[in-house]
Amino acid sequence: MSSDLTPKNSTTCATESGPQMLAKVVGELGELGKASSYINIYTPSLLFPIERAPTREQMGIKGRPTFMGADLWTAYELSWLTPRGKPEVAIARFIIPCESTHIVESKSFKLYLNSFNSSKFQSKEHVKETLEKDLTQAIWTGSTPQSGVNVQILSPSEFAQHQPRELEGLSLDRMDLECSVYHPAPELLRAVFDEQPVRETLKSDLLKSNCLVTGQPDWGSVEISYYGPQIDQPGLLRYLVSFRDHNEFHEPCVERIFNDIWTRCKPVELSVLGCYTRRGGVDISPFRTSKPGPLPKHHRTARQ
Repeated sequence: MSSDLTPKNSTTCATESGPQMLAKVVGELGELGKASSYINIYTPSLLFPIERAPTREQMGIKGRPTFMGADLWTAYELSWLTPRGKPEVAIARFIIPCESTHIVESKSFKLYLNSFNSSKFQSKEHVKETLEKDLTQAIWTGSTPQSGVNVQILSPSEFAQHQPRELEGLSLDRMDLECSVYHPAPELLRAVFDEQPVRETLKSDLLKSNCLVTGQPDWGSVEISYYGPQIDQPGLLRYLVSFRDHNEFHEPCVERIFNDIWTRCKPVELSVLGCYTRRGGVDISPFRTSKPGPLPKHHRTARQ
């Protein structure tokens, strides 16, 4: 069984700008929003890489970003066959470094995982190695990999390790506010620059954006930790609510939140974790931070 990856659907948007053009390209070449054939024999070419740079450039991020971090994926419907044909089931956790040149479009990721269902693998370790190799090649399409995808596979006896845990911090949702803006409005963000800096963690369960191509709703929660000028909480909540009618993938949504807070509120330190509810058996939690340190523990919220 070969794990060579030739992404037949790989595309870049170097000659175009803006999320609308990216949506057009994905809609034309990808599987998202289309009827899909169910392929249950290992097919790594189902993976569809999408370049990160065009969306970042549209946000004003050029060259090396001010943030670091990773995209934390969890797949709840992974299955394969043993050499004797017996099915195995597992939960898989993926850590995708945010410095990679590409993300993997989520529907293609799910179709790729489905291709394991009737394929025989020697062991759980063989499945892990195959996933890591294929995904690392996909996220560095057209360039030499600088870092790899890390995969952890939980067998049924280990499922208890993946318990729900809610985000930490003071809930912004406690405030009864009037909200009227439903497209990203960074001008709503304010901070107090003439007082002593603070360190606090804030959270909200009111994050909602829409799929870039299909327009279907993506529901999420967000945890924001920072040290610096105190951020105006009503303005921050209204800003998070302003994503409600915004069409963009999970990863750039979280990067947009980080970049807007970093630019307008000027914290010394900042971390943003977005936990989106699952679709097709996969949930995605992008994490962006301004300083080196451990990633958040791979868990799920009750909604995920």
